[in-house]
Parts: sequence; structure tokens; C-alpha cells
Amino acid sequence: MRYRVFLAMFAGAALTHSAVAAAGAKAEAKTEAAPQVEVSEAWVRGAVPQQRATGAFMRLRAGAPLRLVGASSPVAGRAEVHEMRMEGDIMRMRQIASLPIPAGETVQLRPGGYHIMLLELKRQPGAGERIPLRLEFEDAERRRFGVEVQAQVRALGAGP
Repeated sequence: MRYRVFLAMFAGAALTHSAVAAAGAKAEAKTEAAPQVEVSEAWVRGAVPQQRATGAFMRLRAGAPLRLVGASSPVAGRAEVHEMRMEGDIMRMRQIASLPIPAGETVQLRPGGYHIMLLELKRQPGAGERIPLRLEFEDAERRRFGVEVQAQVRALGAGP
């Protein structure tokens, strides 16, 4: 399933507009086009009872350079952006502060690579259900905004 997300104006632009209107100024507030992020093929790996963590995967494409700086979900106590990579002969997973999304390029979050780690699961995600995720992005001017995604849960052991 493919999600196309068009973002609303930045809060900063709205605040600027409000401040100008409140001051009675006749100048028009400059409005900026919000960055566009396309999120597709979002899915979450199912979990077995007692499992406290799982991963979320998807494809991200942006019209302007962005960075994925965080995520959250009501099914997890916390969510982190992670990467997996080989260090010598050992595959290691670690949290990263941000994941660059170059303009016009697709970045894939997939098993064995970049992904969102859902930690402190509050319940077991069941195959077939949809899990809400909120992705947090930051643009080149360090303005942050969120994108809501519904990720389908795939059975444990199911591939991409």
C-alpha cells in the first residue's frame, strides 16, 4: 500500500503570520511550501507473546533534503531510528541521531539495514492489523514536522 503525504504549513510560518496579523502590520506574511515526503510500503514485523521490541520498515522519498530524526507509536513506549551494519565479522545494531533523506532519492528502511525500532511494546502487534506511526523529520533550516503513517503488521518471519 502506498501512502502519499502532503504536509501542512510549518508552525513557524503560521506563527509568523499570526504575529504579523496581531501587530496590525500591513505586510503579508510570506508562506513557504511545506516539504513533501512520500512514505510507501510501510510495515511492522509481528511479535510473539512476551516480545518487547520489533521493527518498522518502509520507503521514504522527499522533494527536498530532509532528515528522519525520530518516530513514535502508541503501541510502543519509545521508538528509535536504528541502523545495522557489519563491524568486522559482527553485525551490530545501534541507534542513530538522524537518517538523511536526499532530495529525489528513495531511502529504504528494511530488515538488516536502517529501520525504526519499536521498544517497550505495550501489546503484541497482530498480523494484518495496522499500527499508527508518527515520523519526525527535520529540514535544512532545522524546522521539524511530523508525518502520520499506518503500517500494516506482517507475520513474524514474513519478509519484505
